[in-house]
Amino acid sequence: MTTDHERRNRPALSLHVPEPDARPGDDVDFSHIAIPAAGSVARPDINVAPADIRDLPYTLIRVLDDEAKAVGPWDPRLDADTLRRMLRDMAMVRVYDERMFRAQRQGKTSFYMKSLGEEAVAVAAAHALDRDDMCFPTYRQQGLLIARDYPLKEMMCQVYSNAGDKLKGRQLPIMYSDREKGFFTISGNLGTQYPQAVGWAMASAIKGDSRIAAAWIGDGATAEGDFHNAVTFAGVYRAPVILNVVNNQWAISSFSGIAGGELTTFAARAVGYGIPGLRVDGNDPLAVYAATRWAADRARSNLGPTLIELFTYRVEGHSTSDDPSAYRPQGAGQKWPLGDPLMRLKAHLIGLGEWDEERHTALLDQLGEEVKAAQKESEKLGTLGGEAAQSVESMFDDVFAELPWHLKEQRDQALAEAEAKRK
Repeated sequence: MTTDHERRNRPALSLHVPEPDARPGDDVDFSHIAIPAAGSVARPDINVAPADIRDLPYTLIRVLDDEAKAVGPWDPRLDADTLRRMLRDMAMVRVYDERMFRAQRQGKTSFYMKSLGEEAVAVAAAHALDRDDMCFPTYRQQGLLIARDYPLKEMMCQVYSNAGDKLKGRQLPIMYSDREKGFFTISGNLGTQYPQAVGWAMASAIKGDSRIAAAWIGDGATAEGDFHNAVTFAGVYRAPVILNVVNNQWAISSFSGIAGGELTTFAARAVGYGIPGLRVDGNDPLAVYAATRWAADRARSNLGPTLIELFTYRVEGHSTSDDPSAYRPQGAGQKWPLGDPLMRLKAHLIGLGEWDEERHTALLDQLGEEVKAAQKESEKLGTLGGEAAQSVESMFDDVFAELPWHLKEQRDQALAEAEAKRK
């Protein structure tokens, strides 16, 4: 038995609270990040045993080198048309984001989240997946819809919660949903999409289908129980699913160390579940494409799930409700050592002789006009808080198969009051 005297002579216990390397007013320094040379990571065969690739979660798969040349075994060797389409889709996401960001600042919607610097995470993955694969996104994967040719007007109507919103104003802006495009409803409860994706993938396998699922969560959401439950089921049953962790260094104002990123990589969590883990340069569109295709081919071959950490940086604030200058240095995103994914793909195409500055300027002008035209059409149906927003009657729809009498009375009263106001 320990005496009081012995206990007093022991060192006091303490807790470690992770802190980011820099706070507001500090100089941005990313020199501690180990970045292997592009092309230096081996690409295993898809039927490799997870135990034989335990080194992959601790490195970084990269294809584009400092001169924007595609090098190494992970080079997907895409044709120029596919590369140009990926560039177009990434540029469209950026133009669309900027337009909707301004709309929020003008009071036309309550909330918006940009994916600046993270466009490759969704767009490159979308091109690597089949169009009928089911995607379970978090809230910065609007590039999945754009890459699958979803109408911009439909996306904007949802952002505005107007009369054209298929979700009838019942979701937060940017929480899109479209079954036909393989885009599962975005949830504000972080982490839920992981077990949903695994369940969908298991159902696909049970039915003997050929479609796989892919899910995305942020680094912070890996601390949720949903993460553990989903990866356990995926590994045990070899579910045909790709589990993406978008490590953009910040979960709102908490840096990734709070979720365990200081201890090891997020890809390394795959080791404990006995599944493959890949860590990928999330700002390298070709690397994202190659890793996603590797994981998709593995899933379609009944070899089970893959966990992919997409190593990137959240350039903007968490949302329009967030001020990142309160918790990190100004301009940190611009100093991220892995660069801008859109500019890297543009430079790659120019290096191949398949693109030039004049065509790029023309593309941006064209996309700007497309976004502007879609915005004009969507705003004809109203904006959040405008007169042409959701009808009063819609709040009574889709709740009961047969509306109870007391709700019918409330509906009729609300409609009468709305009609009186219009007069």
